[in-house]
Amino acid sequence: MSVYLHDIPLAVARSRLQAALEESGLWGLLGRETISVDENAVGRVLADPVWARISSPHYHASAMDGFAVRAEDTVGAEPTCPLNLADFTYLDTGDPLPEGSNAVIPIENVDSLDVDGRLAANLRKPARIRIRAAVAPWSHVRPLGEDIIATQLVLPSGLLLRPVDLGAAVSAGHQTISVARRPRVAILPTGSELVLPGSELKAGDILEYNSIVLAAQVKAWGGEPTRYPITPDRFDLICEQVAKAANLHDLVLLNAGSSAGAEDFSARVVEELGTLLVHGVAVRPGHPVILGMLDRSSSDPEHSTPGQVPILGVPGYPVSAALTGDLFVEPLLAKWTGRRPLEYIRETATLTRKITSPGGDDDYVRVVVGRVGKKLLAAPLSRGAGVITSLTRADGLLLLPRGVQGANAGDEVDVQLFRSQLELERTILCIGSHDMTLDLLAQFLARADRRLAAANVGSEAGLIALQRGEAHLAGAHIFDPASGEYNLASIRKYLSGTPVKVFGFVDRQQGLIVGPGNPKSIQGLADLDRPGMVFINRQRGAGTRILLDFELSKLGLQPGTIQGYNQEEYSHLGVAAAVASGRADCGLGILAAARALRLDFVPLFQEKYQLVIPKVFSESDLLAPLIAFLGDPEFQHSVGSMPGYTSSEMGKIIAEV
Repeated sequence: MSVYLHDIPLAVARSRLQAALEESGLWGLLGRETISVDENAVGRVLADPVWARISSPHYHASAMDGFAVRAEDTVGAEPTCPLNLADFTYLDTGDPLPEGSNAVIPIENVDSLDVDGRLAANLRKPARIRIRAAVAPWSHVRPLGEDIIATQLVLPSGLLLRPVDLGAAVSAGHQTISVARRPRVAILPTGSELVLPGSELKAGDILEYNSIVLAAQVKAWGGEPTRYPITPDRFDLICEQVAKAANLHDLVLLNAGSSAGAEDFSARVVEELGTLLVHGVAVRPGHPVILGMLDRSSSDPEHSTPGQVPILGVPGYPVSAALTGDLFVEPLLAKWTGRRPLEYIRETATLTRKITSPGGDDDYVRVVVGRVGKKLLAAPLSRGAGVITSLTRADGLLLLPRGVQGANAGDEVDVQLFRSQLELERTILCIGSHDMTLDLLAQFLARADRRLAAANVGSEAGLIALQRGEAHLAGAHIFDPASGEYNLASIRKYLSGTPVKVFGFVDRQQGLIVGPGNPKSIQGLADLDRPGMVFINRQRGAGTRILLDFELSKLGLQPGTIQGYNQEEYSHLGVAAAVASGRADCGLGILAAARALRLDFVPLFQEKYQLVIPKVFSESDLLAPLIAFLGDPEFQHSVGSMPGYTSSEMGKIIAEV
């Protein structure tokens, strides 16, 4: 058993893998194949350059419908002194020029004459033509080789073929081309806890979808994926499957947990069947990555060739698995197919909130990106390695390199963008309190070519983001006991000097989210300090947290007496999930979140959730569709059909501050 190699820097891990591949003769093009030049060639990578076999056009061709003439015969023709010609040939566009002709006069620039000098009835078959201007040699002619000249380079090797490239290859005389062989990649999900999509789930079951994501990545990057069935946590079975896969494929992705636990078979499998190069790469997320080389079996000569096959032990958490694909699989497939690795546009953006990072890792942080005024903003998404929605919502990725322990709000950071600049220009950035109707609003805005990107940080943090110029709008529901109003006191506190409009959005029902059947018979906030009661809270600065603290003070309850008060979630759905999973007995949230997870609900308060929009943005073209939807009957009806919501004040300007 070799020594396990933990926390290897990314560059060192890549270097070890490259050295092993070079030693095995696998650091280059894997192979070539000849394919037809047709629509199936799109997306393949040229293995050899395409040189022109013929010129295009391969003859002098008319560029217009008109009459082929000798240019020298037209000398002297002027508007006041027209010239009649008898030596000409009518041509359609693309016809070859007759021998001796060197110019074409468009049909609309001549008069067609019959033998008596009168206008001819058939414009294309006149006896003579009359012209009023001389033409230069090769006017309106596509000369031989205008596009391509025989023997010139048409397409270089390593090119990812586009539809137009196929036309160029055929135009240059090719019916077939040489392309890189697609690398064959085996994807083996392992784990006794894994179940197939569509299975009836019970506690402890984990839906297996990493293999779907990995296979899609491989296909997008030019490989041929093979997804194997789930293999349970048995060392002998995993070894057997890996050995079979190695005999048939160029790369094996073993998707399993890679910790040092008792059921971690990945590193042992690699050592049993080959050589372990790396166990643990200092990247976050993705620490427990395994790199190794497998020895192909000689017992199956029909399906195996001698040599070695690289294997990657891919972490089980979905975000870690996807990042492992980005960092190791994509560059390797690029090398094997002869193309350049994928390159993304990079921009400098301003960070909207503080993030921390372990100093010993390269930390990859997914962010939502939007342009607010002249600033490009990056709002960090949830960091959990199991939060696959952070992949779907991400607009970009920023790297905090080893040795850097974080970044502060307002810092400029380098972001690798997943979306185009045009998409970002159409993005409305909403930072503030979470509400489920924002997802519905995002759907409606998509119809108007707008994209709503939301970061759930709480009502107060949303107002602070507006003050800093880091968002187009914020959702807020901060109740002021002194005035009985929502948000206005906090707006005056945090947004002094920033003119805003406050739009009515929804009235919603707040209460305690409890388990089905309310097993602990919870009646209200007074029950929160009962022995054995576990509460789940919202984060500091959230409107719901502010409301809770106010109501607790009225009851004379101290936060320290409530078990779970310091456990925080950043959304109402997060609170509901905590209750549904048994982490908590109850939490303060909205009725819609309880219904979404089939939980019971103890109604307590009716509150106003409003949209706070700086005046400059409320009058902008970017937000015009959003303002319009606030008055749209279809949108209002859709919101009103959600549990616990009314929209009677939606779109109404509550105040201008």
